[in-house]
Amino acid sequence: MLVKIHKSYRQVVAICDSELLGKYFEQGQRILDVKESFFSGEEKDEKETIDIMKDMAREDATFNIIGKESCNAGLKAGIIGKEGVIKVQGIPFALVLL
Repeated sequence: MLVKIHKSYRQVVAICDSELLGKYFEQGQRILDVKESFFSGEEKDEKETIDIMKDMAREDATFNIIGKESCNAGLKAGIIGKEGVIKVQGIPFALVLL
């Protein structure tokens, strides 16, 4: 998984499955554009990603999570529930505003 933290007035954590970087998915009015400029971060394993999610949730961050592996990490970290995961062309994603 790739993890990138954008710093602004509120930190934004971008997480995606590595193989989805640079890809574009569209289904109806929903679009997933996994832009390298936004999602290209450091490669992390599941445990590291979960730890980052938990830490950043305490910092009142927002999250953009794309991909099966990444969404599963979000579920395990407790920052998203299954009802918060939507699919576009079979690719799961979640947006989290804490």
